[in-house]
Amino acid sequence: MPGKLLEREEYVEQEYFFRVYRERLQQNVPSQEILQTIHEEILATTRLPLAIDFLRTEILHSGRISDGMARLSHYFTPFQAFVIQRAEDDESRFEQLTALRILESEAHYRAKKAVPAGLFVYQFECIARNRLGYADGLRAMSLDPLYDSRWSDWIQRLSQELGACELADIVYRASAHFQSRRTTQRTATETSAELPASEPAHPLALFGNQEGRIAKANIGRDPLYFFAALQRQLDYPAIPRAPRNDDYEKLPPHLEARLNKIEQKIKLVEMEQKGGIDLTRFYRGDETPQSLTPGMLPPGISDVPP
Repeated sequence: MPGKLLEREEYVEQEYFFRVYRERLQQNVPSQEILQTIHEEILATTRLPLAIDFLRTEILHSGRISDGMARLSHYFTPFQAFVIQRAEDDESRFEQLTALRILESEAHYRAKKAVPAGLFVYQFECIARNRLGYADGLRAMSLDPLYDSRWSDWIQRLSQELGACELADIVYRASAHFQSRRTTQRTATETSAELPASEPAHPLALFGNQEGRIAKANIGRDPLYFFAALQRQLDYPAIPRAPRNDDYEKLPPHLEARLNKIEQKIKLVEMEQKGGIDLTRFYRGDETPQSLTPGMLPPGISDVPP
């Protein structure tokens, strides 16, 4: 059963918890120590300190916090537990630091009075970009307390439609923009008097008119462009990405010079194995071959270490 929506102060403290947890993990602080001390920093009027104590007990027994979050379904959402569970899987390449960034950003958005459409786009993009698995991910999303029964049923059916239709087309058909266009086409052949006066304008629309227009414009394009357009136009939250580490591509000068020397030596060995070294390739055009004493190397490679 889905839990209940929490107060704003709960999400504010959750955002702080996920951020500090991530930062201290980056400082190589053990998770047990983080959970033992961080609950003292959380606002005591919230229920988060009690939840953290439970997570600390769970990690001491199983070494995982996702199991504890799943058992606290009345406080943590199933999607939050799903994201951490995927990060704790032994065979997953999804890093825990990235998972905590995702939950931190989600808690920040919830504290700002999140809307179902914006939360759905955020959660779906998290699953798509990080390849967390649509079947389990959509099932966890459908149990979020922010979604009503219409949203939950639609999200559960989404996994069956993704194979046949792209996301932009699915969102477009579930938007008020699509409903208004269909109503306009219907009134071209039917009179407005035939429609009940009490019928809502768009009874089946889950997304607004602007979302529908953006979705229609992105049909046939890369879904990432669709997500980016929603973030630009409607201020939907952008998912955090793992910082790219290019330090391994930048070698110190002395290591780079040594690697060059090793590469030259390997080339000489390969040439020797193929039938000897052609010394004439090392002479300039105006030079004539001269006899070389044993052990003498051609110009340009004399600095190769033995």
